[in-house]
Amino acid sequence: MKLFTPLDLGAIRLRNRLVMAPLTRIRAGEEDGVPGDLLVEHYRQRASLGLIVTEGTWPVREGRTWIGQPGIETAEQVAGWRRVTDAVHAAGGAIVMQVMHGGRISHPAVGGTTHAVAPSAIAAPGEIRVPGGKAELPVPHALTRDEIAAVVAKFAAGARNAIAAGMDGVEIHGANGYLIHQFLSPAANTRTDEYGGSPAHRARLAVEVVTAVAEAIGADRTGIRLSPEHNIQGALETDPADVAATYTALAEQIAPLGLAFVDILHADPAGELVQKLRHAAAAPAIVNTGFGVTTTREEAIRLAEQNVGDAVAVGRAVIANPDLATRWQRDAEENTPDPSTFYVGGARGYTDYPTL
Repeated sequence: MKLFTPLDLGAIRLRNRLVMAPLTRIRAGEEDGVPGDLLVEHYRQRASLGLIVTEGTWPVREGRTWIGQPGIETAEQVAGWRRVTDAVHAAGGAIVMQVMHGGRISHPAVGGTTHAVAPSAIAAPGEIRVPGGKAELPVPHALTRDEIAAVVAKFAAGARNAIAAGMDGVEIHGANGYLIHQFLSPAANTRTDEYGGSPAHRARLAVEVVTAVAEAIGADRTGIRLSPEHNIQGALETDPADVAATYTALAEQIAPLGLAFVDILHADPAGELVQKLRHAAAAPAIVNTGFGVTTTREEAIRLAEQNVGDAVAVGRAVIANPDLATRWQRDAEENTPDPSTFYVGGARGYTDYPTL
């Protein structure tokens, strides 16, 4: 079956086409964001997957979203991630880092600054966990042009640090309502300068970040995750024509770079929008059927066999089955994930799921 055959994503060699989706697990310590023994073991256990995409990792403290989220800004964080990559590579796996800036999905008490940042001074709906409890998401500071340039530079610096930590590549987080997605969404971005207004202008930050990262580490080790029409955390995209125009502008502008991959999260990966973006970006595609929708073995096999994507990203099943590639190849019984352990810290529900 095609799902279990090798694949090259740019310079990254995959032993099979199963990808561990980026999964927030907030187990990198309360403050320092340094990966420790738990993260080393967690990722090592999953090295038989074709590719691991790490949880979203901040390149600058301002972009930190969760207490316990790892970073890639300091020398200590780079050294911690080096332990992770060494373990994954020793087990024969490949791993890329998802570099993420939370934007307005943050809080001064989490980001360590006087304010959260975003394209426009519009608060996202909901609450965020802060030391001591929860707080309303704040009204963010609208980034100036100079501050946007600094954000782009921090993404590139984070990517260089990821490669220094031994990563095989970097996935830029342009999805799920975080900073880059906030710029893409007309509900979150009401700017009237060159970073807002038209679809092409709203796509500008994403294009600049991808270009800077590709220049920093090589396009053949660079990818981006997108989630058009995901409508999450206030980054609403409800006009199909505007969505198509925005993401097509993005895809066409990054196509000449020759990226390693685009990773598209969408409920209908076989649909016109995803397939148009896949071809417009001129890069291999990782497809993911969705947040809150469990990707089954049968679905993953179908997506690969029908060439809906070059690889398939899986989340919940990977949480509960570190040896998922082996289980699916043998059509073996699966462990059931325990959602109560997803975000609580510790080894339970993280490194203690049994293998075959």
